[in-house]
Amino acid sequence: MRVARESKGRAGKGVTVITGLPLPPAQLEALATRLKKRCGSGGTVREGVIEIQGEHRDAVVAALLELGWPAKKAGG
Repeated sequence: MRVARESKGRAGKGVTVITGLPLPPAQLEALATRLKKRCGSGGTVREGVIEIQGEHRDAVVAALLELGWPAKKAGG
């Protein structure tokens, strides 16, 4: 599972992207909701990828590790 920052195609606004989650759509939505509340930010789930508005890689990795997911930061 990778946690990266992406701004391409978003008018320069950065989002935190979580990829590689082997979960059904309902559980992805529930996890996205927990992460959005933890970061105090909005976001969505698109095509099996969780997107959270803003730069929250450190907080997301910490939250996923607490939940038992093997998360790593990707990119610079």
